[in-house]
Amino acid sequence: MLIPSIDLQGGKVVQLVQGERLAIESADIDSWVRRFAGRPKVQLIDLDAAKGEGDNSSIVARICGALPCRVGGGIRSIERAQSVLALGAKKVILSSALFRAGAVDVAFAARLADSIGSERLIAAVDGKGGRVVVHGWRTALEISPSDAITALEPFVGEFLYTHVDLEGLMRGTDMEVIAMLRAKTTRALTAAGGITTREEIDQLDAMGVDAVVGMALYTGRLELD
Repeated sequence: MLIPSIDLQGGKVVQLVQGERLAIESADIDSWVRRFAGRPKVQLIDLDAAKGEGDNSSIVARICGALPCRVGGGIRSIERAQSVLALGAKKVILSSALFRAGAVDVAFAARLADSIGSERLIAAVDGKGGRVVVHGWRTALEISPSDAITALEPFVGEFLYTHVDLEGLMRGTDMEVIAMLRAKTTRALTAAGGITTREEIDQLDAMGVDAVVGMALYTGRLELD
């Protein structure tokens, strides 16, 4: 399944290359909401909240009122996860908060699952150079996405893997890594990072993996069904 991505920064819809360089910026949020209407899943990330530079909560609430969103960015506590769900998110995506001192924070993951339900919890195990990266992809940990998945599997309903090395470059993604991660878990798995063609989406679908697509949609390289 193709899952469109909406990234928010400074009150606008943006697309960044590898989480850093601004490539696309649009103040016309409603046009993208209309374009993605009817999709069963949309990924919505508040980049300002992820970087600790404010948030776009009012826009998140507006988009969640129109689209079935899984929302991430700056969710570092149980209270924040609950508040994002209250904005209308179907699921929440957590990354940095699931790790402490370079390892999976199993105790926090367990408390979070007990509080909001594992079925509404997506763990982002984003990888760069084979290591999990957190804090807006700025900090690399001495743990692999594979090991993180093994530790987090009892507490979450889904994993999101972004191949940061290829994010925003539209050069394709790393199917070998994604296939390896698919074999590591019985939970739902969604992949992102460099996915550009319909063939890639079909290949991922055959593995049982959903595909988050951003840059290819925003540039017109890939069209929605």
